[in-house]
Amino acid sequence: MLFFTRMAMLAVCLMPVVPPAFAEPVQDARLEGALQSALSLNRMLNPFAIRVDVQGPHARLTGEVENPVERDLAEQVALATRGIEQVDNQLRVNPQLVERPLERRAYAQRLEDATLGAVIRARLLWSRLTEKAAIDVQSREGVVTLRGKVDSPEAKELAGVLARTSEGVHLVNNLVSLDSTALAKAREKPLEESDGPQPADSWIIDKIQTSYRFSRNLDSLNIKVASEEGMVRLSGEVVSDAQKTIAVDVARQIVGVRGVDADMLKIATKVEG
Repeated sequence: MLFFTRMAMLAVCLMPVVPPAFAEPVQDARLEGALQSALSLNRMLNPFAIRVDVQGPHARLTGEVENPVERDLAEQVALATRGIEQVDNQLRVNPQLVERPLERRAYAQRLEDATLGAVIRARLLWSRLTEKAAIDVQSREGVVTLRGKVDSPEAKELAGVLARTSEGVHLVNNLVSLDSTALAKAREKPLEESDGPQPADSWIIDKIQTSYRFSRNLDSLNIKVASEEGMVRLSGEVVSDAQKTIAVDVARQIVGVRGVDADMLKIATKVEG
């Protein structure tokens, strides 16, 4: 009995030592999955069969791409993946890949369509005008179709704007209609009134910045966002008055935003060279 008791105690003492033995393979697998997803979601790289092998902070890329630009891009995507510090780029350049297999092109297009649809649905969900609207989003080769019902003309217009300004969209068919019953109820409540709790400032900042990043009209790297109890301050630089107006409009419609101060968002001065 004493022997078994000592063995049980020894096993308990050794338990904390066991997980690290398996931690590295698990972490490598997670990094491989993250990197493979990043490559698959990239519209220039998703048609190619790029294989990934990760050991610690080192990644090895193998397979074929069509040209050196895509080879370099794959390496940059890998280096941008959190946890990857070095890349052994063994991708071969094969110009004959111009005629890509139809099934891979079809798969890449389906992936891009699904991603674009998800981006638009997320932007609709973050807006106070469309967060509760039952809007169906269909994306096919850059052509987006919106269907459903909303409670105001402003919500329909905003849905079209959010879809139209998303990166990768070429055309929007806004088939959203007005729900007369919901429209009557909405008129009884002020537009600025919210049914839910006030979101945290960190949530507001994140959604504004992400919405900027999804928009083809804005360079989110040059726009800084701060928020205090829903009062948003924008600073940094944009390239035109029109871009500044878009930045303010995008921020103003996010759920929880009570006001937008853009006095410190400057128009960049062009330097003649």
